[in-house]
Amino acid sequence: MSTESTDVTVTNSPAHQRYEALVEGETLAGFLAYQETNELVVLTHTEVEPSFEGRGIGGVLARAALDDIRERGLKALVVCPFVLGWLRRHPEYRDLLFNAPRRGDAPAAPEHEHS
Repeated sequence: MSTESTDVTVTNSPAHQRYEALVEGETLAGFLAYQETNELVVLTHTEVEPSFEGRGIGGVLARAALDDIRERGLKALVVCPFVLGWLRRHPEYRDLLFNAPRRGDAPAAPEHEHS
C-alpha cells in the first residue's frame, strides 16, 4: 500500500506497526502508529517531525491509513487525538469506525453487552 501526495509517499510498515510518511521517498516526515487484529486496526498515535509541521503530513497519514483500512475490509478504533480531530472534518470516513455500520448495512444490534 502506497499513497502519494505531491512529494509525500505513505507506506504501511507492518514490522514497525505504523504508516510512514516519506518526503522525496527517503526522509521520514512522520508516522501514524497502530496495533492490528484480524478485524480491527487501533490507530494510537500520530507524530510529525518538527521540520515538517504545518505541511499537512498528519492529514495525509490519516487519509492513507483509513483508505488502507477500508481497502482491507477492516474497522478502525481511533484513540489518537489528531486522527479523531481529522475525522470530525472528514465524515466520509466515519463508517470505518469500530461499531459503525458498514456502508449499506442497517445498524446491527449488539450480540451481547458487557457490564
